Amino acid sequence: MSDRPEISVVVPVHNEAGNVPGLVAEIAGALSGRAYEMIFVDDASRDETRHILAGLKATHPELRVLSHRQNAGQSRAIRTGIQAARAEIIGTLDGDGQNDPADLPALYRRLVRPDAPHALAMVMGRRATRKDTLWKRFGSRFANAIRRRLLRDSCDDSGCGIKVMRRVAYLHLPYFDHMHRYMPALISAEGGAVEFVDVNHRERGSGTSNYSNFGRLWAALSDLRGVIWLIRRRRHPGGTDEL
Repeated sequence: MSDRPEISVVVPVHNEAGNVPGLVAEIAGALSGRAYEMIFVDDASRDETRHILAGLKATHPELRVLSHRQNAGQSRAIRTGIQAARAEIIGTLDGDGQNDPADLPALYRRLVRPDAPHALAMVMGRRATRKDTLWKRFGSRFANAIRRRLLRDSCDDSGCGIKVMRRVAYLHLPYFDHMHRYMPALISAEGGAVEFVDVNHRERGSGTSNYSNFGRLWAALSDLRGVIWLIRRRRHPGGTDEL
């Protein structure tokens, strides 16, 4: 592995012992032939997640494992991984195995293509055919409709965890809990561009979801007010010149 990977793949995990072995293997297969690293961030799991990941390092030298001492949520786990990443390009995946690592190369190529818009900062997946329960899909559509109307960020699937982005663009964003669901709006507010690509979506491999519809909705209503305030309070210098 080179000193500077082409891409760092960050995966936040919490109680995903049954999913991490397959996900590590799939990421390795999807990025075979590239200089890459994968960073799994264990958010204080109560099962064997961190121990299984530590054992996988022997057969996957590209794997790095970071572990929170206290549970801090998905957004903080993503931030921990990106802060530790060594590549200028970051990929993210959810830890439940529903995102397909095979989609990462296409998102990466789209972000770094020669004719990409100068301001392109992130390419985000859009789940074309979701493999979730009807109730979960309904809750997601409802929340996305409210968010999209208020933020006008053109994102119709904010819950899709697979993304490829420029690390520097992410590090310019304000951090708050659940901010990973508002990244398109936050990046746009900073002057960056976001593109969306249809990706594969799969059944959860094992375990249970760490979220509920009502929990998401309650957090979303609170978060939306904060995001709207952040965007309205932003001021742009129009560029910077060194004299």
